[in-house]
Amino acid sequence: MRPRPPLRLLFVLGTRPEVLKLGPVVRAARTDPAAFAVRVVSTGQHRDLLAAHLDYFGIALDQDLHAMRPDQDLAGLVARMVAGLDGLFARDRPDWVVVQGDTSTAFAATLSAAGWGVAVAHVEAGLRTGDLAAPFPEEANRRLIAAMARLHCAPTPAAADHLRAEGVAAERIVVTGNTALDALLHVRDAPARRGELCAPFGDLAGGRVLLVTGHRRENFGVGTQAVCAALVEALERWPDLAVVFPLHQNPQVRDPVRSALQRPVVAGRVVLCDPLDYPTFVALLGACWAVLTDSGGVQEEAPALGKPVLCTRDRTERPEGVAAGAVRLVGADPGRIVGALGDLCDPRVYAAMAVPRWLYGDGRAAWRVLAALRRCGAEPG
Repeated sequence: MRPRPPLRLLFVLGTRPEVLKLGPVVRAARTDPAAFAVRVVSTGQHRDLLAAHLDYFGIALDQDLHAMRPDQDLAGLVARMVAGLDGLFARDRPDWVVVQGDTSTAFAATLSAAGWGVAVAHVEAGLRTGDLAAPFPEEANRRLIAAMARLHCAPTPAAADHLRAEGVAAERIVVTGNTALDALLHVRDAPARRGELCAPFGDLAGGRVLLVTGHRRENFGVGTQAVCAALVEALERWPDLAVVFPLHQNPQVRDPVRSALQRPVVAGRVVLCDPLDYPTFVALLGACWAVLTDSGGVQEEAPALGKPVLCTRDRTERPEGVAAGAVRLVGADPGRIVGALGDLCDPRVYAAMAVPRWLYGDGRAAWRVLAALRRCGAEPG
């Protein structure tokens, strides 16, 4: 019997989270060239943030579509990505296109692949808030991807339940865990460099360091201003509190944050920096006191490291963290944020939230994704 040819997998990514969560799958697939022939394409959705993370996972791009434009709008971005991907699929039809999460890149790749009859495997499938506006466009993207994908790699049983409730056939769903935890374990188990990586923030040692991130579109404008107002109030109230805030590249985040937090009243206890490479971010996450964020990925990573999370959203597609007591939804509301920080000052409250919890996987999700692709084999076009 002739050996089966390797499955041709095309990974499409374009943002930092996609590199972090598809990186473990790409790396695992490349350990078995007899089973998988791997190509990686970037749309360039967030091109400036990709290079260091691609290097960390040893990923060399086979093609970059360079879709990013200054001050880009959503419609134009998606149109450029679909046009570039259509040209790619016209020349080369892989057995599977692998996408991750809920980005515009993932949606554009799924739409283009479906149009060419190419099977799509969706990593991190089935997350839902039930509200198309929260977050936007992510909630819409993941629902649309689910309607077109052929393999749904759900991170949790609850995510798989959402897919079944929407009519996805059970044989097309596999619970894999979240590949974010694969990436986190890879960094955590690397030679210890926390002190070196956190050195730029060393002046903050001795106090309680609050790690802050923010990038969600629904928090632009009033929401970002409200979060900054809460941080100023908290810094005034607790003299031992310090803030480290890696700023997203989007000027709708950077400009109001810099304006609000570069003030004499909080001078010396706020570090505003560019986005961090992943090992540095994980080291800082492990060293901080607590996290204030609107990020989905941080809601997965921080509980695993035993760090309380205050989520500046009113809804989350990751309810497991809330149910376990590791995450608290505070919205972009100064009163709720400052109140929650005050609660964390109670050692009993802090201890209850700071228990390490691996809620979203065990570090083997990438291998389960590949096993599911092997079972499905080469789908008919």
